[in-house]
Amino acid sequence: MDEVDRIVAAWRRERPDAEVAPLEIFSRLTRLAKQLERLRKQAFAAHGLEVWEWDVLSALRRSGEPYELSPSQLVAATMVTSGTMTNRVDRLASRGLVVRRPAPSDRRGVLVRLTDAGHERVDGALDTLLRLESELLSRLSPEQRRDVAGALKILTGSVTG
Repeated sequence: MDEVDRIVAAWRRERPDAEVAPLEIFSRLTRLAKQLERLRKQAFAAHGLEVWEWDVLSALRRSGEPYELSPSQLVAATMVTSGTMTNRVDRLASRGLVVRRPAPSDRRGVLVRLTDAGHERVDGALDTLLRLESELLSRLSPEQRRDVAGALKILTGSVTG
């Protein structure tokens, strides 16, 4: 029995009229999300990155050569406001992880490009993150991993779609 089993059992005892089965899934997801947040912070900190820095750098890295996006594309990829993104790009630029350059198609526009240092940093953080997450998943068989991924995809789609 884990803590969630004890919580569910207590609710069933106190509220036999309530269908508390969803707690068995969502309470565990909440606990897992907290553990994953700590794990990600650990992985990124090992490479001198904050979670928000990872978000911006990884969006640039995933964009492919030449690893640059407009600020509005970064806003869409990271779901923050444009003012927040301006601040984040400023801070990353001051650390030499990104540079701004004029957009060739728009004299007023700029593009944010990942530097070699940013590229190395985000790739190292990704390697660490994947190692830690793979260790966590090692308790599951490949079939169980596929089942969990599929079920979570369905649940996520029902929340966001």
